[in-house]
Amino acid sequence: MELDKRDTIIIGGGLGGLTTAILLAKSGRSVLLIEKKKYPFHRVCGEYISNEVKAFLQREGLFPQEFLPTDITHFILSAPSGKQVEVDLDLGGFGISRYTFDHFLYQKALALGVDFKLQEQVSTVDFHEADDWFQVVLRSGEILNARHVVGAFGKRSTLDRTMNRSFMQQSSPYIGIKYHIKGDFRREAIAIHHYPGGYCGLNPIENGLFNLCYLGSRQQLKECGSVKGMEERFLYRNPHLKRLFLHSEFLREKPEVINEVNFEAKKPVEHHILMVGDAAGLITPIFGNGMAIAIHSGKLAAEAILSHTSRKAVEQQYQRNWGDSFRKRLITGRFIQQLFRVPTIANLSTMLVMQNSLLLKQLMKASHGQAV
Repeated sequence: MELDKRDTIIIGGGLGGLTTAILLAKSGRSVLLIEKKKYPFHRVCGEYISNEVKAFLQREGLFPQEFLPTDITHFILSAPSGKQVEVDLDLGGFGISRYTFDHFLYQKALALGVDFKLQEQVSTVDFHEADDWFQVVLRSGEILNARHVVGAFGKRSTLDRTMNRSFMQQSSPYIGIKYHIKGDFRREAIAIHHYPGGYCGLNPIENGLFNLCYLGSRQQLKECGSVKGMEERFLYRNPHLKRLFLHSEFLREKPEVINEVNFEAKKPVEHHILMVGDAAGLITPIFGNGMAIAIHSGKLAAEAILSHTSRKAVEQQYQRNWGDSFRKRLITGRFIQQLFRVPTIANLSTMLVMQNSLLLKQLMKASHGQAV
């Protein structure tokens, strides 16, 4: 029996994977996308998208205008003490939930002929040098073949462990927690509020809602025994966060939670797989442009595949363009993230940045790219 063969298999249906799928399908390539969940679904994510990718989305008919994403033009930063500073965002961005945006892109991909296997997971991916093809084995036992494989499986996956990626050897002290809330907050601003041991972001999304997402400490959660206990003991020390938690309507009883949020360096190509989005490298959430990077990297992966017939040339172009676009940003993010691991240094760093709005703007600029 002949095995299922595709030009490209994409593993993971987030922003990076969906962007790659759509661009390849528009060029007539046969694409299969494998996603372990079923659309629509929630993800732990800040849900702010830098305008660096807005023009690209509009050109490709992928900007979700019908859902009325919020226009975000200001950035607010507060220290654990509650002291805060506000600056204009040079590029700005827009807010929309992953629940809505991912499903929107999924429907666009379907209309273009992208095939999907939902609620399915990949067990192994093997590249066969002799045939210059990939073999992808699903947990169901189904075997698929593809000319190219794109890894869009997020921050941390069982495939990362199967592939023995180096960052998986490092334990991470961070957890990510997300809520959707209603409250009387500014609709044009994204805010980052620091607290001892972490920081919490708030930004508007569609339908008058807000995304509340924070990077916390596994140790603090262990000490407190529950998410709520951790929030009351640590997050409430920042008066902005205390007021936010006590005077908002939380739309779901339990938050979305992810463990082992890892900021270690990754490679954009491993085992001949083109990695996009968080699978290629995770920028610290304090900069708020992980979603834009995922979309942009998906664009770069599709362009590399479409530009060359030689696998070596595809990989070289993607690695070069990925590095030019993101490497410095991710290095800056890892450096800043290390400063915030130690509460005393984090508090001093926050106060220093708050006293120098030019420095804050320079840090924001260093973490964002040019419009694509």
